[in-house]
Amino acid sequence: MAAHQAGVNDTDEPAVAAVATALPARFFQGRVWLAEQDVSEAIRQEHIGNMASRIAVFPAVRAALLERQRAFAQAPGLVADGRDMASVVFPSAPLKIFLTASAQERAERRFKQLLEKGISVKFEDLLKDLQERDARDTNRPVAPLKPAKDAWVLDSTGQGIETVVESIVTRFLALSA
Repeated sequence: MAAHQAGVNDTDEPAVAAVATALPARFFQGRVWLAEQDVSEAIRQEHIGNMASRIAVFPAVRAALLERQRAFAQAPGLVADGRDMASVVFPSAPLKIFLTASAQERAERRFKQLLEKGISVKFEDLLKDLQERDARDTNRPVAPLKPAKDAWVLDSTGQGIETVVESIVTRFLALSA
């Protein structure tokens, strides 16, 4: 989002890495802030997520963000969401979950979310974008999308959010016992 706001081309690795190095990101009261702007919802926009996937292939960008991401791990802990959190950023995390669902299911969920927000989108376009992003992230040479070796793979296809959350909490409590 910061690179987008700065007008940086998503093919310009050095420029994107420079933005990443100086990224004024922080988390406060369950919200995501970029400088003084609450971007909690904005970072979930389709074009921002797709741009993130395109620039995630750049080694300089990943290197610029890695230690910054790790610095967020402070007591009492955190829940990190991302395609390489358990495999690369926090490899020693006590609980690693590779949460997945079929592309069809994820596209349906996202389609419903966007409709609820009043955003018009074609389901077929969403599904195609999601499949392209999955392929790009899975095949990137740096930190590809894959479960960590010791991750619990949780396929949420056909499950509601309450069931998924209950499964994760149960797993966490069993680990903590």
